[in-house]
Amino acid sequence: MRIGVLTGGGDCPGLNAVIRAVVVKGVTAYGHEFVGFRRGWKGPVEDLTQPLGLDDVEELLGRGGTILGSSRTNPYSIDGGVDAIRATLTRHGIDALIAIGGEDTLGVAKRLTDDGIGVVGVPKTIDNDLGATDYTFGFDTAVSIATEAIDRVRTTAESHQRTIVVEVMGRHAGWIALHAGMAGGADAILVPEFEFDVEQVCGWVQSRYDRGHAAVLCVAEGAVPAGGAEVLTAGETDAFGHARLGGIGTWLAGEIEQRTGHETRAVVLGHVQRGGTPTAYDRVLSTRFGLGAIEAVNDGDFGVMIALHGTEIVRVRLDEATAVLKVVPAERYAEAQQLFG
Repeated sequence: MRIGVLTGGGDCPGLNAVIRAVVVKGVTAYGHEFVGFRRGWKGPVEDLTQPLGLDDVEELLGRGGTILGSSRTNPYSIDGGVDAIRATLTRHGIDALIAIGGEDTLGVAKRLTDDGIGVVGVPKTIDNDLGATDYTFGFDTAVSIATEAIDRVRTTAESHQRTIVVEVMGRHAGWIALHAGMAGGADAILVPEFEFDVEQVCGWVQSRYDRGHAAVLCVAEGAVPAGGAEVLTAGETDAFGHARLGGIGTWLAGEIEQRTGHETRAVVLGHVQRGGTPTAYDRVLSTRFGLGAIEAVNDGDFGVMIALHGTEIVRVRLDEATAVLKVVPAERYAEAQQLFG
């Protein structure tokens, strides 16, 4: 078989490890050939390709980003986009596609499968918000980076008796904030799933000062104050209709300083959370996902996503994978709240 591989959406630690596993097993175990499509779905739409053989995937296991490049291109929002994909696949003799991405990339994969193109999906998102898998690769790395940041700002917060608000990624799901906040001992964790009361947050901050300590808070970019709205960095949206979020940390820092009188600063981690080398856990998970993906393609089992259930690698239907966003449940947030303030 001749198989196309692409990575879509935001870059993520572990992408290259998936590519490596797919190619190594695909070539050595099954004798398949591979074509890399560059820049996500933009690749097959515009016929942007690169070689993808054994020599091309050497030294990829610990390398961050993606050698194939990425984009948020949506072929269904482009006039003639799907027809262009069909033409590209025919031109290169492609029998199947492996699409590595999050909710949007896999949503396109599902629609292409419905339109008769054989696709296997691999779940990629640092937000860990795909409902059909227990974990997505990249999440552990993002949490580790955010946790280290919280550890580091706490020392300067204590040195200056200054409150610091650490803003992490998380548009609609607060898994990074929850895990990094708990791991770093944040004095409050604010997530998109539950609106927060600013006065209550200030109370948690003041309780720290009453005990002679400064406060460190962890807030997801999509967190919303009670009766408020998401804070946007800009008015534009991407090809899937998502607005750019960001700024809640700076806004909250201003509110805390004004209401408590304690000097407060905001630290926005931004893209540093998804850059650099993947953790050992993400390298292993990415590799297992890649092995599972090429097995599914070899079996002709299209329209599936590779998933982690417990410790087992399984296949789930793409419509199941993209049906429900996995968000932080009330009981998990209540668990963390016991340690606030």
